[in-house]
Amino acid sequence: MEANVLPARTNRALAALLPHPAADANKYTRGHLYLVAGSAAYPGAACLAASASERAGAGYTEVFCAGKAMITVRGCRPSAVVRDWKTWRPAGLAAPRAGHPTACAIGSGFDVADKGATGLVMETVRAFTGPVLMDGGALGLLAGDTGRRLATERAEAGRALVLTPHGGEAARLAEGASLTVPDSPAEEARALAQAYRATVVLKGPDTFIATPEGAVEVMNRGTAALAKAGTGDVLAGIIGALLAQGLAPADAAALGSALHAEAARAAARELTDICVIPEDVIAYLPQAVKLIENEG
Repeated sequence: MEANVLPARTNRALAALLPHPAADANKYTRGHLYLVAGSAAYPGAACLAASASERAGAGYTEVFCAGKAMITVRGCRPSAVVRDWKTWRPAGLAAPRAGHPTACAIGSGFDVADKGATGLVMETVRAFTGPVLMDGGALGLLAGDTGRRLATERAEAGRALVLTPHGGEAARLAEGASLTVPDSPAEEARALAQAYRATVVLKGPDTFIATPEGAVEVMNRGTAALAKAGTGDVLAGIIGALLAQGLAPADAAALGSALHAEAARAAARELTDICVIPEDVIAYLPQAVKLIENEG
């Protein structure tokens, strides 16, 4: 355990966060996730994130993807609403309100060579009033003076921002903030959280979750079965869904990353750590929920 890092949450603590629906719930009261993901080159990222969002409990998952990706995303997840991201207008959306929580997850499967991607990211950070999770290509676009300014303005307006970088993406965020990267991943997560005024989920064998206030906790259930392309898109969908169901950023990050890891472990027990693929992590999420509940 690194110094000044809170220990991993117990199953009992995590079980208390599970967003079981009320008896009179409907698809809107269970949370609406707007998922801006899936370029023409990488439509599979939107498929994975949308599938994970639905499996993690979001009542309504609405995907905004590249026009050329729409057929693929609709085919893989017919229960999701799929639109062209040219129609994405975050400023025109209703703000979250009691009984109708919302969130946005953006960046999975972004092609940074797409000239329109920067506009999608910056407008979302500026105008979406609910919690925003940024993953994948969106993180590189956030890095820099404009992104930091918009992130600071979000924080000052009381609007949550969650960043989910792996090591390479964290390095780009650090460079964009002119930070010297600490040797410790916990301290790196803390520095990024304070620089971008965001909750940071620094992914790795141990995942470190840092808040803008400087607190850092560890999620140490990781497994090498997750070391495959696409599992980060699954995590973004899970945490995004939990944010959309009203969990606070650090709680959504802790529960989401633990469910992600436990689902991969459950899949590996059946399929081996060699054979697990991102789709298996989604399929085994129910087992992860049961494990956390039964051991809580």
